[in-house]
Formats: sequence, structure tokens, C-alpha cells
Amino acid sequence: MMHNEFTAIIERDGEWYIAYCPEIPGANGQGKSKDEARENLAEAIALILQDRREEGLRGVPPDAVRETVTVK
Repeated sequence: MMHNEFTAIIERDGEWYIAYCPEIPGANGQGKSKDEARENLAEAIALILQDRREEGLRGVPPDAVRETVTVK
């Protein structure tokens, strides 16, 4: 499993906390606490990255070489 770190911007909006990630457009979260908003954001980021990986692999020829690259 890949491990990445992203920026979470968390703002208060009345009784709610709203979170977004500037590095992942469309990744947003919310919650009644900062922790809940951050966890919700992490789930959104994971779903977006999974979808982008799947979309990126569609149409790759079956005989293409696939290798893993680790970014630290």
C-alpha cells in the first residue's frame, strides 16, 4: 500500500468543520469536529486516487510491463 502525505486545510463554518486538499482538486470533507473533517477528507482523497489509478490503467496493452515506483 502506498503512503502519501497531503495538505488538509480545515476551516470552521458555523457548527461544522470543512476540509479540502489543495493538491487533490475535488477532495473535500466535513465533520462536526476537526478530526471528523480530516478523516472524511482522507476518505475522499483515497477514493479520488483509486479512481484516477483505475482510469489511468484502462486501455493499457496487456503485454505492457507494469512496475511499481516508490515516491518518498
